[in-house]
Amino acid sequence: MMTNHTIAHALKDIQTRINTACQQAGRPADDISLVAVSKFHPQSAVQQALEAGQRVFGENRVQEAAAKFPTLRKDWPDLRLHLIGTLQSNKATEACALADVIESLDRPSLSAALEKAAQKTGRLPDLFVQVNIGDEPQKSGIGTAEADRFIEDALSRFNGHVKGLMAIPPLNESPRPFFQKLAALNRRHGLPALSMGMSSDFEVAIAEGATLVRVGTAIFGERPRA
Repeated sequence: MMTNHTIAHALKDIQTRINTACQQAGRPADDISLVAVSKFHPQSAVQQALEAGQRVFGENRVQEAAAKFPTLRKDWPDLRLHLIGTLQSNKATEACALADVIESLDRPSLSAALEKAAQKTGRLPDLFVQVNIGDEPQKSGIGTAEADRFIEDALSRFNGHVKGLMAIPPLNESPRPFFQKLAALNRRHGLPALSMGMSSDFEVAIAEGATLVRVGTAIFGERPRA
């Protein structure tokens, strides 16, 4: 884990890189929301980022997020929590109560679970459909062949809560064509937001239309080992 000074410095560096990427792409810097991915890092690291001015965070696991964020919201009520990992259907109710955004809507059974959870809790976070943009068998996300139908169903089911698409491109290939493919799919459905790009490739993602970039290691350092 980085020290307070180093987390603050890293956030400043990432924002500078975002600003430069936006300038090169002819886009305003405020087009981009930085999601600081704090999974596996302690609550103290999140607090240090909050003290440095960061307000949007990403977590993979509902249980871990529940242990970190409710107490932090007392001091930072403008904090926004994104759930970005695969969401089990049996965690849908807790996710609806806890998160501001769920970026991993990826299958019909989860759509049904979130619909029931929203009725139960009276609360539905904003949603991103996760697309398996490289059609990799080991990766979560709706396959590209089923994506249009699934997105249309989600838009019908959840009204204005579906904000955009999210994807992680294949690891050992150039990310640009996959970002382009996701951006085209996003435009086809008239969605305003696009979550793509991580520590190693977020500048390319910005050039291809990302509105959210998810950066973890470049802010918090290497993840602690279990």
